[in-house]
Amino acid sequence: MSVDYEDLAKRIAALTAGETDEVALMATLACEIHHSDDRFDWTGFYRVTEPELLKIGPYQGGHGCLVIPFSRGVCGAAARERQTQLVADVEAFPGHIACASSTRSELVIPVFAKRGVIAVLDIDSDQPDAFTQRDADALEAILADVFGEL
Repeated sequence: MSVDYEDLAKRIAALTAGETDEVALMATLACEIHHSDDRFDWTGFYRVTEPELLKIGPYQGGHGCLVIPFSRGVCGAAARERQTQLVADVEAFPGHIACASSTRSELVIPVFAKRGVIAVLDIDSDQPDAFTQRDADALEAILADVFGEL
């Protein structure tokens, strides 16, 4: 199964219309995104809870790391640099944090609201080189639609 981003965006828009609670939105997106594609082994959010620190938020899949500093890992890099991280091979990423030994590739996208970066969306795959720029672009657009006005 490969994700149909047009359908996913419409479904998420319908499910989240009028909602302003960030955790409720993250929970809904984690569920919808995770179940939209077989490549997605772990899908979730790490929330900015204090300066330079991410804590686990709503997710789908096995256990995740509870706390990630901005200075470590793919998630930290996305939050620190405020840029999407598309990692074909997590073993080759300097400072990668192995929250799950099965993770082979990763896509992490910063989540922006009016006040700045509020979280990162982390998607792990047990397949190497599982993600494309198309995935990144489509998910960035969905996140902007959902969180951009908060």
